[in-house]
Amino acid sequence: MTQPSIPHVDIESLDHFDRVLAAGATAMAGWRVQSVDLTGRTAELLGLNPLGALFLGCMLEDKADRWIRDGGGLVFPAIPELPFDAYRGTLYDAEELYAGLDRGYDATPDARIYAWSRQHDERGDTSRTLAAALHDHAIADALHELPDTGPWVGVMGGHGIARGSTTYRAAVLLGRGLARAGLTVVTGGGPGAMEAANLGASLASYDDAAVERALAALAAVPSFRPSIAEWASVGLAVRREFPGNGGVSIPTWFYGHEPPNVFASSIAKYFSNAQREDVLLSQARGGIIYLPGAAGTVQEVFQAVTPNYYGDHATQIPLILVDVEHWTENLPVWPLLQSLAADRPMGSSIRLVDSIDEAAALVRP
Repeated sequence: MTQPSIPHVDIESLDHFDRVLAAGATAMAGWRVQSVDLTGRTAELLGLNPLGALFLGCMLEDKADRWIRDGGGLVFPAIPELPFDAYRGTLYDAEELYAGLDRGYDATPDARIYAWSRQHDERGDTSRTLAAALHDHAIADALHELPDTGPWVGVMGGHGIARGSTTYRAAVLLGRGLARAGLTVVTGGGPGAMEAANLGASLASYDDAAVERALAALAAVPSFRPSIAEWASVGLAVRREFPGNGGVSIPTWFYGHEPPNVFASSIAKYFSNAQREDVLLSQARGGIIYLPGAAGTVQEVFQAVTPNYYGDHATQIPLILVDVEHWTENLPVWPLLQSLAADRPMGSSIRLVDSIDEAAALVRP
């Protein structure tokens, strides 16, 4: 006889816990409770059957902790002395990562977590490696739970594109156009082309005059060098003046020297660059647009090309390279792609264009 399935319940706040209790819960089977302070709910917990529950990084009184463990639940304790929550239930946003920026970038959670990541495996410290892996698992889970806001289209490109440049402006208009077409813009989360695309998405509901005002304000600090604090502060000011949905970004502390841009509404920041790249490219099922970039962008091109190369017609994702000169002469990626695509279904999915308008037209739903 088939056993009935147990409904899965994610509880990520004390308020949600209380709502589940108010709905008449008598058992915790299927519960996954992440980073909730339950020290004031011991009596309630003792009234529930804990079999099949999972508690990740929650604060529990000793009596409740023993009740859950003895009753067949699993309790993963919080890991002390970390500058991050390894069991977090939500993605990041700019305000969280840049909290304390008025005291300098080094005071922010983003900088402190990066400093921690630079040390976490230097001496083979298993507990630190485990903490990073747990964190990335939690981020992947939170990313999966984002609401469906339309097909995801990736915008990749170099972090060195300066605010105020014509290329930056074009990338802003690209992100704006994609968002207006009902697509979700997803980027690698860094400065340059990535910031521009997330900014453009956040400006989708604004008129051209607002776009020009935002661009003019940002141009005052064209790069995150020499001061990340000044660069991020100007970005946050523009974000407050023109709030909007900037899509998703998936950065990594592996490239911690590239600070996360502030315009993505949801920031899925990973420790593992390999996992981050895989998630980033696999989520962009609506297509990926590659603006001029260097080694990182080239890596992303070929990482996305591989499943297209081995896939059939039904699994192809549009991959559009922008700037003929860049991809044929400066970095001759295009000739190699053409060679790989010969006589394969991949031939229909790769395109080389010279303008952002052409690229946007190829991924519209």
